[in-house]
Amino acid sequence: MRRSHGFSTLETLMWIGMFVFTMGAVMSSILYFYRVNTVTINQASSVASAQHGVDKIVRTIREAAFASDGAYPVISLADNQFAFYADVDADAFIEKVRYYLNGTTIVEGIVNPSGDPPAYTGAEATSVISDYVRNTAENLVMFTYFDEDGAQVTNYANTADVRFVTVNVVVDIDTIKLPNPFFLRSSAAMRNLSGQ
Repeated sequence: MRRSHGFSTLETLMWIGMFVFTMGAVMSSILYFYRVNTVTINQASSVASAQHGVDKIVRTIREAAFASDGAYPVISLADNQFAFYADVDADAFIEKVRYYLNGTTIVEGIVNPSGDPPAYTGAEATSVISDYVRNTAENLVMFTYFDEDGAQVTNYANTADVRFVTVNVVVDIDTIKLPNPFFLRSSAAMRNLSGQ
């Protein structure tokens, strides 16, 4: 009887030891995987965030419209900044919208009209659209503008000529380690200006 009882305790201890060893090996493998692939996982997350941001920019550009005070839809053009009017919150008013590159961050700035008649005098509310943007390091222009004939608008004073905009973004969470930078490109026709 005793021998059988002792064998059962020894067997239990062996099973516990094997279980602890197996769990330790599994946890070590998981930690090693995450340590080795952290940059790749973070890069994928940053690319997804940037794609979401570019999609938002493109959707908003498509909705460019005359301002609530009657101003022309396009305010100003620049390589890494675009300002225009659009309805971003589906209310009765048109907002003043600005997308711009601030270091390695794409920022959205919005000014709501106020007063009667409406005026865009309030403070700009800003929010980050995307991080880890490397356009400056890659010498990549964020916005490119085209007229109704498809010719590139190079004189940024000609805001009334713009009908089509491309958005180019390069994302890289760690410029020293792989994976390589990821390039995103999308475009938008300004629907409310077609035929004008």
